[in-house]
Amino acid sequence: MASITEAITIAAAQGGLTTSHFGQMHLGLALAGAEQKNAWVKFMELEHPFASVTLNTDAYGACIGAHNGEDGAIMIGGTGSCGIYIQGSEQFVVGGREFPISDQGGGAVMGLRLIQQVLLSVDGIVPKTELAQHVLNHFDDNVDAIVDWSKTAIPKDYGQFSPAIFEYANLGDSLAMEMLKQTASDIEMFLIALNRKGATRICLMGSIAERIKAWLSPPVQNWIVEPQFDAIEGAIMFAGKPEHNLY
Repeated sequence: MASITEAITIAAAQGGLTTSHFGQMHLGLALAGAEQKNAWVKFMELEHPFASVTLNTDAYGACIGAHNGEDGAIMIGGTGSCGIYIQGSEQFVVGGREFPISDQGGGAVMGLRLIQQVLLSVDGIVPKTELAQHVLNHFDDNVDAIVDWSKTAIPKDYGQFSPAIFEYANLGDSLAMEMLKQTASDIEMFLIALNRKGATRICLMGSIAERIKAWLSPPVQNWIVEPQFDAIEGAIMFAGKPEHNLY
């Protein structure tokens, strides 16, 4: 809460306000990790000088903003992935349980699969395409270096290869195209799940999801709409409205 209060103090000063106005301010917070109930409860128990605090997840804020407060869904595909559909006071979430057990359709899972295919190419089991060689060059053609790197690699480390996958796919690289087909299939799986819950308007958000639309099947593409606003605007929309608290 201290860092949030500090940021608001700076923003308020830019708007000609001071800490004396905090008692009239209602905060809408869309924060990563808010889905963990224990963390949500502990955060909401913290003392603060504001009129009220409404807390939900970053995905919830993004969804509220994307549809300007109306019912709708989003599918986030960045380093990780998560889908959320808001219908009235209810929200339905798919995925988002973090790498490596979840996050299909995200850059980290894509990068992990790529590394696996690169190692298979070294063993002569699958063709060594230009994309595979690009990854090998990154590790100075040293398989042991890949193994050592994997011991401490975190999601963003795997996700760093996603731009190259899109680049080589545009050049017709068979491995890159197979990677994107699999990623599109993963994202489509979540989109279909959201649709089954009732979502017919879904925004794609995140560095992977925003570039994958062309790889989705035509019927699924028909559900895709452009977001109207972002998570910041979404949080502002539910400030002072306790019914938007996650718990």
